[in-house]
Amino acid sequence: MDNNKIKLAIDKIEVPKEDVLNAIRKGMEQDRESVMKISAKKKFMISYLATAAALGIIFLSGFISPKINQVLASAPFIGRIYEEFGDKLGIELAKEDLVTQLDEEITRNGVTVKLKNAYFDGDILSVIGHINGNVGNGELSIDVNFENHKGDNDPWLNGKSTAIKKSDEGYDFQWKFKYPYKEIDKEFTLPISIHNINGIKGNWNFNIPIKQEINETLVINQFKAYESEEIRININEINTAKATTTMIFETISKHKKDQIDFYKAEDDYGNVLFTHENNTNLNHSKEEDGYHNLLRKNINKVDKSIKSIKLYPFVNISESPVQESLDKSAFILKSKRTDMAIEVNNVTKDNNKLIFDYNFNGLPQNISEDKLDIIVHNLSYSFLLVDKDFVNDINPDNPVPPKDHSISKNNVKLINKNTYHFRSVFPLDGEEKIENLSLKDTILQFNFDSFIETKKLEPFSIELTN
Repeated sequence: MDNNKIKLAIDKIEVPKEDVLNAIRKGMEQDRESVMKISAKKKFMISYLATAAALGIIFLSGFISPKINQVLASAPFIGRIYEEFGDKLGIELAKEDLVTQLDEEITRNGVTVKLKNAYFDGDILSVIGHINGNVGNGELSIDVNFENHKGDNDPWLNGKSTAIKKSDEGYDFQWKFKYPYKEIDKEFTLPISIHNINGIKGNWNFNIPIKQEINETLVINQFKAYESEEIRININEINTAKATTTMIFETISKHKKDQIDFYKAEDDYGNVLFTHENNTNLNHSKEEDGYHNLLRKNINKVDKSIKSIKLYPFVNISESPVQESLDKSAFILKSKRTDMAIEVNNVTKDNNKLIFDYNFNGLPQNISEDKLDIIVHNLSYSFLLVDKDFVNDINPDNPVPPKDHSISKNNVKLINKNTYHFRSVFPLDGEEKIENLSLKDTILQFNFDSFIETKKLEPFSIELTN
């Protein structure tokens, strides 16, 4: 029988991949155990033959079946690139053979980009590639968009991270993303467009096949309401992929800019599932009961034996600025949602200065010196003097002070730290100014947001039952 017939015969043999990998690992272990007994050349041969013997494979005339060769070629390198980037998820998925090999390469203007592999698990997607050519030896900058989007409006850029490692041949890089849409396609093609690499323009355009194992969705539909804060949190569902778990939840608040999230979660064995994990924003809407935010959060993989999860929420309260006319010299600016207040004792205009003497009521007692310094700093940016005819021109969502009709900075002096007595001086002849300023036509605004501390809410548990 000639070699071609033997190749065809062997190529028809089904190769049990897991057995191949186990055999390779066994051979490698035998190799390490023999390191003190044999030469480098003999080590290689024993490892190679031990693997072959375990598989029952006969190597004829210097060739290996292509099917077997594919496994042998990739097995010793499983997870190596992810180890270099410190990517534990990538290492785990590589061991499970859930990484897609790409090997797509494009050269433009003396620069070659090669995309090597990708994975997709839960809502986490990774692409690893290599760049070489005329790109210099310093830092590597890559201008890229995904799915044919342009510029910063690309949703794939939200939460995208880039890791780069210099090598003798160029640069290895890893992009990691959060899937930006609510409904996750398990298999799709992701267009990638690189526009510029270290100032070199080009069109490195790829279409990358992306897929993941079918995951399981557990519908939760449980909620917790916090009436005093006018907040509600709905836990919608938990999705379990091969190596990750995600939780879909919705926050509802009467106040548009409240930031509601979880700082920790634990399973019913006390294992911490995450701490301060970032979210993917899926949707925002204004409805009759308040402002809705739909979010997705990555958590550690939840074991099937887990019956409940305890969630620890918090809220960063936000409120709109309060204001008062300067047609009187003493008044109080009260926070709408806290006990804090600015009690203005008097207002004095002295040549090119406007001076406010006030006490900050409602602050905690015995504040540390460092925290007091932060308060002084924040006070210098929390007041706004504005011409009353231009107050309504300020956009609440983008509160830019009207030019030549407002002053937003002041110099703060602490008078008495025990009573939180301060003095703020507004220069009237600086870069910011109010033309023809008169006290009766000027409004003082104050924003309490930077002084309101994060509030931890009562923890609650969700039951993981269908």
